[in-house]
Amino acid sequence: MQRSSRAIVRNVCANPLKAPARDVHGPTPVGANPVPVPLARPEIHETVARILDPFARGKLLDVPAGEGALSARLSEAGFTVLACDLYSEIFKLTDIQIRRGDLSGALPYADSEFQYITCLEGLEHIENPHQAIREFARLLAPGGRLIISVPNILNVEERVKWLLHGYTSHFKPISQDHLRMRHEQWADKEEVALHINPIGYSELRYILEKYGFEVVGAYRDRRKPNLWLYWPLVAMIRFFARLTPRAKRRERWTDELASDPVLFGGNTLILLAVKST
Repeated sequence: MQRSSRAIVRNVCANPLKAPARDVHGPTPVGANPVPVPLARPEIHETVARILDPFARGKLLDVPAGEGALSARLSEAGFTVLACDLYSEIFKLTDIQIRRGDLSGALPYADSEFQYITCLEGLEHIENPHQAIREFARLLAPGGRLIISVPNILNVEERVKWLLHGYTSHFKPISQDHLRMRHEQWADKEEVALHINPIGYSELRYILEKYGFEVVGAYRDRRKPNLWLYWPLVAMIRFFARLTPRAKRRERWTDELASDPVLFGGNTLILLAVKST
């Protein structure tokens, strides 16, 4: 069943895979884990934890897992967490199972294995987001929930930057000089730092719906402190949005694109989607 656009925006707040690099079962002594550093903004983790808090605990896949900061937090919250990452060797937790997996290919798990999947700041790093979301649809049981985040390229500040510069904050030109700098920082793991695929709300929602998901919530990581400077532009965008005929607004997702999480959002757009039963 499709929700109205207002229901959606109300929630503001390929290579075949190798064998698992490391599978760990069972608890380890207290204090055995190093402290993982979040590769995503801490506010994103806060928002994800808040979204998941009301739901019944179940089996959850965190991909890409990075060092394991979100995996640890959700495990402590009572979810049965499995982790997956292209570079599983950077994962720091020893009491959560980690497997090597490429979002551009097939992930090493069974059909309908999970009730939840979290994918934070992953799609913008890969060539084919369709494949990743197709895999998420395979891995989630009917009614399972997917939380996915991408850099918000459609907030008002980023729209102005695109107009002035021809690129946004998170998707600057990838020159040879930039590549050399990233290679010096990350060596053969430079994909971790490279944003190669800008995905806005419209494209992300299209892909999700194509593979059987319904978007039921849109969230931002945090309010940006200086966005009040853009209020006149926001007011103008919303004024013209209201002049659009209702049928066209529904067809073009006009209300969603002018909502707080998208237009007046922070650095990151976070969507909650449910797999069709």
